Amino acid sequence: MAAVCAWAAVLIGLLPGLILQTSEGHILAALVVQCVVVAHTGCALTWVLTGTSVRFVAFGFWLFAYVWLGLAPLAMLATDTYPLGYRTDDANAFSVTVLIEVGLLAYSAGSALAARRAEKRSPVLEPLLCRRLAPLPVLLLSGLSLVLAVVLIPRMGGWAAFFTSRQALWQSEAATDTERTLRTWILAVPAFWALMGLIHLPRRTTGDRLLRGVRWMLLPLLLGLNVVVNNPISRPRFWAGTVLLALLFSWSRFNRPRVFRITAAALTAMVLLVFPYSDYFRYSQREAVHVVSLTEQLTSNMDYDSFQQMQTGVDYVEKNGFSPSDALGPVVFMVPRSVWPEKPQALGITLAQHAGYEFWNLSAPLWIESYTWAGFPAVVAVFWLLGAAGRRVDDIRERLRDRPATLAFLLVPAFAFYQLIFLRGSLLAIVGPMLLLLITPLFITRRAARSIRFPSQAPPPAPPSHASIPGTGGIRDQLRQLR
Repeated sequence: MAAVCAWAAVLIGLLPGLILQTSEGHILAALVVQCVVVAHTGCALTWVLTGTSVRFVAFGFWLFAYVWLGLAPLAMLATDTYPLGYRTDDANAFSVTVLIEVGLLAYSAGSALAARRAEKRSPVLEPLLCRRLAPLPVLLLSGLSLVLAVVLIPRMGGWAAFFTSRQALWQSEAATDTERTLRTWILAVPAFWALMGLIHLPRRTTGDRLLRGVRWMLLPLLLGLNVVVNNPISRPRFWAGTVLLALLFSWSRFNRPRVFRITAAALTAMVLLVFPYSDYFRYSQREAVHVVSLTEQLTSNMDYDSFQQMQTGVDYVEKNGFSPSDALGPVVFMVPRSVWPEKPQALGITLAQHAGYEFWNLSAPLWIESYTWAGFPAVVAVFWLLGAAGRRVDDIRERLRDRPATLAFLLVPAFAFYQLIFLRGSLLAIVGPMLLLLITPLFITRRAARSIRFPSQAPPPAPPSHASIPGTGGIRDQLRQLR
């Protein structure tokens, strides 16, 4: 109870109070609704930070909602100051605040309904998340990652280019933007999952010396490769943070409620205080870091453009109508424009063009993305499903937290932190990397030998310490079977 009161005082009282001190009385109706949004997201984040269970997906969602769609819009409405130049009227701002709260209510409703059905086994999610690491596929992915590094890194300017800046890495090769993006993600994602697989590959206490020898030989190579291709200097902060945090929470001690609460609290503080200054290595010509107040940071930094982009999106819909066909873009993103000339572009680019900006690398949160498809009904449907799925995934992961070789143990934290990119959008811009992130671990896992039965209250017992490798000869037996 003391922790609940302390966090509620900080998230719902102290931080919003500091921002509202600068209020000049602008847009009163929208400001009132935005205070409701801050209270809603602050209460939900308090629940996650003080809960008795580990909720990775819920933590990622409510952290984004509180900072990017709670505090940042509150500061903008209170001071009438925005990071971008395109401005709308008061009615538009009120509509956007209502849109945010409707999405949050739908998410909460979906999560609550899923919690009531927690005892019912999911025929899809549970068999999927119970998959276990398989030694041979992990070793094959590790070898493939090293081969890709040898082939692609020289074409991208060599190892040194990854320790200069994101701008320098992007300009180090003569290729199209699509080719650069594809090469970067093909290097980053397999290297990350190969390292995760090697770390958590079940180990036999006796026998199978070949497997242990190969594993210990590959571990330093994969660790060095990840330092190169997934470092925060040349990679986006959201992705580098996903890699680091997924590795951190893959340690068993960080999966206990008490340690999770402490770590999540530290991450919340870092997002509020450090994140705005962590883009220091983005450009080759770096400017001096100037520390400013939280309100000024939220209203001047384009990292917090989500609220203003949602205002632009509502204005865009009023003038152009809804676009249900745009929902097909993220689903069939792999279809080239030569085959589908009318293929929609990323919504962030569309909104930037509508506003007349010369720079197009802007966000389009899932709230406005779904709103442009079919209005409020689409927002309610999308966030209700997202809340229900997130709660079920968190529940299954909580039950499997003592089984470190399962897909749930590895994939859920990775998606939970990548979720910040997913929620920020645009969907079409991030769906490719996200699909690669989610599908790759399926190739290094296999179905559990038998269905895992979960007790209603206590978590399942820990698995045996030896590796679950078919046959009696370990990895040699698997190689014979392949031959």
